[in-house]
Amino acid sequence: MSNRFLRRQARRIFQAALRAADPAGAVAAYLKRRDYSRYRNVYAIGAGKAGATMAQAAERVLGRAIAAGVVNVKDGHTARLRRIELHQCGHPVPDERGVAGARRIAEMAAAAGRRDLVLCLISGGASALMPLPAEPITLEEKQAVTRLLLASGADIHEINAVRKHISAIKGGQLARLAAPAAVEALLLSDVIGDDIDAIGSGPAAPDASTFGVAAEILRRYGIWERVPGAVRERIERGQRGEIPETPKPRDPLFRRVRNTVVGGNRLALEAARQEARRLGFRTLVLASEVEGETREVARMHAAMARELAKFGRPVKPPACLITGGETTVTIRGDGLGGRNQEFVLAAALDIAGLERTVVFSAGTDGTDGPTDAAGAVADGGTLARNPEARRYLDNNDSYHYFEGLGDLVKTGPTGTNVMDVRIVLVGGRL
Repeated sequence: MSNRFLRRQARRIFQAALRAADPAGAVAAYLKRRDYSRYRNVYAIGAGKAGATMAQAAERVLGRAIAAGVVNVKDGHTARLRRIELHQCGHPVPDERGVAGARRIAEMAAAAGRRDLVLCLISGGASALMPLPAEPITLEEKQAVTRLLLASGADIHEINAVRKHISAIKGGQLARLAAPAAVEALLLSDVIGDDIDAIGSGPAAPDASTFGVAAEILRRYGIWERVPGAVRERIERGQRGEIPETPKPRDPLFRRVRNTVVGGNRLALEAARQEARRLGFRTLVLASEVEGETREVARMHAAMARELAKFGRPVKPPACLITGGETTVTIRGDGLGGRNQEFVLAAALDIAGLERTVVFSAGTDGTDGPTDAAGAVADGGTLARNPEARRYLDNNDSYHYFEGLGDLVKTGPTGTNVMDVRIVLVGGRL
């Protein structure tokens, strides 16, 4: 089993994970089981990288029952629709197009009546793609907060807790706007644990976080004094009770709200496991909720690769280890990359010299950070092809390292988003 052969097998395993994460099938299957005939109108709203695919499925099942709809999607993540409008917006940093689309979404939700249904389609990326800053916070100020949080190493739960409290739409506030209409939120999970209040910052879900929690997060990461003054002022006013909190779990408005996770990382990992076994690998899915600092997680995976290659533990080669989840990157340099590319680059340093060993990591949405790559692949001979890996890693410049080697994984927009899939392959001896 050569490295070239193992690289091809890793891509096949990843493609199997993508097929299983198709949101169209999950949304269609759910909607077909429900009866919406009692509603006067159905309004389809939402946001996310998989928003176009989810909207397409909703149109296919519900047809003319959909009176109107607006869904915000990432640039390039589009589809042909008849009744639901798609708005392309900036991601991961929100832009004015996102604000305009979010305002239309809020207006559509607010206009729905008691006999109407608001169908809310939410997938990964919705937090950035549905920005509606709470007044008087401006988009530029919200962008500044987003950049600071992304660079700080805060995880998605912490980032979203802050976002909810500087937004007019997140943290259950979309459900508040839609009341007294019924709300059906279908969620494609891209967060650890599939917590409904974290997926897309929970626009239709009860919010357990508070203004106090948001303040504590900003202080914990040393950015409280660096965020715009209007943001600090709003959070402080909220802590004093001068601004209403986000809706909490016991709020009566949630009696007519249903949140359902229709797809997530576990399903993708199970499909990857089945494909790896079909290809002849002894396979273990180790975890679907891996989080933490990307470089540390990479070192752990590299250690397991060495154990497999040298001692045949915990299973004998040909072996495949699979994990899922979403790590975080603390930015120290000014290079280009994403968490999957950085993971593979960090792992490449620790598997250098190992024979028949491949590490692969990619995002199921087809984009990794602000790049056109989903991830990267490396093997035990990668450093021999470019020994400057440490310099690139120190500058957070994994993209240009792998670009030079032709080892970026590029899928284009996939229409789904269920976090990341990481694959470690160790081949048997010829």
